Amino acid sequence: MSVGEEAVATHLAPGSSGRLIVCPTPIGNLGDVTLRALDALREADVIACEDTRRTRVLLDRYEIEGRLVSFHEHNEDARAAQLSVRVEVGGVVVLVSDAGMPLVSDPGYDLVRVCIDRGLHVEVLPGPSSVTMAIVASGLPGERWRFIGFLPRKRTELGRALAETPETLVAFEAPGRLAATLGLLAELDPERPVVVCRELTKLHEEVRRGSAAGLAAHYRERPPRGEIVLVVGAAALGIADRDAALAALRELVDAGARPRPAAGVVAKLTGLSANNLYGALMSQRGLDR
Repeated sequence: MSVGEEAVATHLAPGSSGRLIVCPTPIGNLGDVTLRALDALREADVIACEDTRRTRVLLDRYEIEGRLVSFHEHNEDARAAQLSVRVEVGGVVVLVSDAGMPLVSDPGYDLVRVCIDRGLHVEVLPGPSSVTMAIVASGLPGERWRFIGFLPRKRTELGRALAETPETLVAFEAPGRLAATLGLLAELDPERPVVVCRELTKLHEEVRRGSAAGLAAHYRERPPRGEIVLVVGAAALGIADRDAALAALRELVDAGARPRPAAGVVAKLTGLSANNLYGALMSQRGLDR
């Protein structure tokens, strides 16, 4: 049974050991839940979750009678205040998202921040994450990587996000936008290595590797379904080469050259993409294309 606002504010004995437990949940396969996560869910006075129906499925699987309260982007401010009071008076509040680690492109930051600011105990449990799983499954270098959450919707911002980067890039993407995103990346760098990780840990899991151009063509013909993590390989040239090219481009522009033709000149000299150089310059200067 879900708990309402009045139950969230229930007072426990002052001085008892209250804490907030940030608890990852399986990203698809319910068998991936950890023993510590199950212990936390059983111990919880209140379980704060995005969708009480989805969390109830997990609890029912493991015969846990948890008291649930909704906690999502539309009520996060108010709920964070209520739940932090619950922790302050000695309650155990467990924060979960629909799948994976809370706060990673999911609600929870306000609650964690309030508890930290009040000097309350915050415990974070390890567990399933589609981000780290996708990096490993991709076969792309994982020593240095950058997670940017959900990709931006505007074409210019998307182009900047997908421009040359010195590390592996990881992002979530909606299935309906995947082909267009890959198409834009193919325009910028058709041979860039890309991996599409779809429905990870679920029945129809798919990890498809290829070039930006090849995958764009594939998904134009076969529109995908389900949850997607996109992994994009780093630029072929090193950081120093790219930085030197950008520095040269900036000098030309500062000397009076028009940005786009100057980017074309530097591209011919370095072998880098003129579009990528131009986009990086505009991004550094906070300008649109």
